[in-house]
Amino acid sequence: MLKIAVSGKGGVGKTTFSALLAGTLAMHGTQVIAVDADPDANLPSALGVPLEDPITPLAEMHDFIAERTGTKEDAIGGYFKLNPRVDDIPDRFARRLGNIRLLVLGGVSKGGGGCICPATTVLKALLVHLLLGRDDAIVMDMEAGIEHLGRATAQSMDALMLVVDEGPWSVQTALRVKDLAGDLGLKKIFAVANRITNPDRLADIAKRLGGIPLLGHLDLDPRLVNSIVSTDGDGSFQPSPALLDYRPMIDSIIARVNEMA
Repeated sequence: MLKIAVSGKGGVGKTTFSALLAGTLAMHGTQVIAVDADPDANLPSALGVPLEDPITPLAEMHDFIAERTGTKEDAIGGYFKLNPRVDDIPDRFARRLGNIRLLVLGGVSKGGGGCICPATTVLKALLVHLLLGRDDAIVMDMEAGIEHLGRATAQSMDALMLVVDEGPWSVQTALRVKDLAGDLGLKKIFAVANRITNPDRLADIAKRLGGIPLLGHLDLDPRLVNSIVSTDGDGSFQPSPALLDYRPMIDSIIARVNEMA
């Protein structure tokens, strides 16, 4: 199944694209695990999770992390398990939205001179399990980088999709992320342009991307600031009009990734 990480400069709409991608795959009957790996987690809202019913990020489940790693969350520098069990996390903690299961990783706090290693260990082990040990499609909404990915997980991705807009800064961020991804051995890197006001500008964006294939674009559409799907009490979802309208574009992008990956 398709495994795609989505990254880009903050504010370019990578979460919107991630939601469109997850929603489109789900509408085909594909079982999708959507992973919000951005500490500023907005993917739940984009997928219709009500603000009054938030999802607790895994990094904030301190008792669970302590139980799985055999230590306390604040025990920096202590002994803990490096191979915690994580295979039950998708079924226990993912929010069901039709064919989508949504996981929110959360940010890992800093303490002393480094990160809180038990939480990091659980999150990284979970990503290895999701990317190497499951047959679900994976859509991962990253922050402006690929900090959650290691070499093994990066090389297992079918694609890294970089979201850019008409401004110059988003392309600079995309090029930096491409370099980071290359250091991890991830070579299947593509781009999608968002919030396009004039399709004539796409040629200039493609040129500035320096060889990163531009697979498609989304218009500057006020509907895309709202939820891509709406949920109901039984966990199913209804696609928004915007998702239905942009589904052919997303289908085209998916097809091109499958051809080029």
